[in-house]
Amino acid sequence: MEESKRRSQGWFGKTGKDGLIYRSWFKKQGIPTHELNGKPIIGICNTWSELTPCNSHFRELAEFVKKGVLEAGGYPVEFPVMSLGETVMKPTAMLYRNLASMDTEESIRANPLDGVVLLCGCDKTTPSLVMGACSVDLPTIVVSGGPMLTGRYRGTSVSTSDIWRFSEEARAGKMTQEELFIAESGLCRSDGHCAVMGTASTMACMVESLGLSLPGNAAIPAPDSARKVLAHLSGMEIVKMVENDLKLSDILTREAFENAIMVNAAIGGSTNFVIHLLAIAGRMGIDLSLEDFDKFSSNIPLLANLQPSGMYFMEDLYYAGGLPAIIRQLKDHLHNDCITVNGKAIGKNNELFENFNEKVIAAIDNPFNETSGIVVLKGNLCETGAIIKPSAASPHLMKHTGKAIVFEDIDEYKNKIDDPDLDIDENSVMVLKNVGPKGYPGMPEVGNMGLPPKVLAKGITDMIRISDGRMSGTGFGTVVLHASPEAAEGGNFAVVRTGDLIELDVKARKLNLLVSEEELAKRKAAWKKPEVPTERGYVSLYIKHVEQANLGADLDFLKGGSGSEVTKDSH
Repeated sequence: MEESKRRSQGWFGKTGKDGLIYRSWFKKQGIPTHELNGKPIIGICNTWSELTPCNSHFRELAEFVKKGVLEAGGYPVEFPVMSLGETVMKPTAMLYRNLASMDTEESIRANPLDGVVLLCGCDKTTPSLVMGACSVDLPTIVVSGGPMLTGRYRGTSVSTSDIWRFSEEARAGKMTQEELFIAESGLCRSDGHCAVMGTASTMACMVESLGLSLPGNAAIPAPDSARKVLAHLSGMEIVKMVENDLKLSDILTREAFENAIMVNAAIGGSTNFVIHLLAIAGRMGIDLSLEDFDKFSSNIPLLANLQPSGMYFMEDLYYAGGLPAIIRQLKDHLHNDCITVNGKAIGKNNELFENFNEKVIAAIDNPFNETSGIVVLKGNLCETGAIIKPSAASPHLMKHTGKAIVFEDIDEYKNKIDDPDLDIDENSVMVLKNVGPKGYPGMPEVGNMGLPPKVLAKGITDMIRISDGRMSGTGFGTVVLHASPEAAEGGNFAVVRTGDLIELDVKARKLNLLVSEEELAKRKAAWKKPEVPTERGYVSLYIKHVEQANLGADLDFLKGGSGSEVTKDSH
């Protein structure tokens, strides 16, 4: 791109009063004039925060990005945006994904940036930054923080997926609180996000499969020196992207989204992938539907033997060859000519990567599991859709009819689930309402409800669970999620009652409430919309404008983008 046409020169290339103000205030940081005289200005969008432990190493990582930018002839400027700590934010980090995307979008658009590096790791930081950047459409590259090292407990490998197992064992009286304290000290033993194919790792794989990061970005462990090298190389690459005017709209084509869905099936990615990819597609104006996730993953087997669908960890995936080794296995299925951030096609980028461990990465003609991907369910219990992850479910429950045990909200679930008098057994179908986008609000990760102690005592480890909420990517079980319309919207899901029969048939893609249309109409006529918890601030804005899960749960007025133009000077 010619220097005179660079976006930053709309600030630093001006003469007169405006140019004087823009340059002089910037130069107070010790910046010499030549750094602002036509060099590409590269923004490093950083989600570092001590409240987001997954991203706690990002200040150091940003320094390596800066080295790369400087080496390639650009000038780096680091800026913060809202950081979303998945494990500590209440009521749920998902409530603030769209807010963080607005922060990202407006920070990029309002400032003298020619290109952007997105530093993201924890679950919601990746989709929120990508969503915001998409609505501006500048040259952009993603650097993920990387997974943490595999945990250890009593001589065995453990991870955040074991939280659910430890919790159930404690509730069944098989683990003491003291043992839980010991276990938790070994779960998270280094910088980085979850060590399994949870949502954070899924998001890192998502951006790599979309072409938004350099090859190998997804699996390099956070403490590994290769992560710093990748950050350095990404800093160099973003300068080239600016020079070649390679923007997000050039990379994020319909075919790129289809590639991401196929790769997600092969890795056993998180169910949260669906809601985030839909939101990103909405920002790009790509017509992506819930049905596409079933369509493009149905013929892709599970290749990655990683928890929670398998037994290994992200660290093992890296040693086995990383995501590029999986992408290479999928070459006969993918759109191999899709362009990526380094200007090369995704097929070309990954054609030389080898698989060093077929226990971790199975060959395409001998997959780890024929069952993979995301199955989209339809029926009168989820008129506009629900999803299930078959690779994490129990085969014997994939076709089942059982009596509904309904919890009207998360508080009722917590108050009743441990009651020995609760009329529930392993054949029942647990239903949790009012944990969707509007109903909670924010759609928390509570869909993989813990089982009642009376069932756990029998040695039962799985039951069918259905909700309008989400579950952690580290979770597992026969869990139906994202039922829409959600209960707070007043559809059939809002009026299911304890004792109703529910039919699940995953192979037939069906989820039905076996209640007559007349009875359902009668119940809906008597249904009352829940009260809005607040009429002020962002939460009020969110409840009024958030779309349903099958559309990506973005705010309706954020669909698409406004581009990078700033039409008014402030001085």
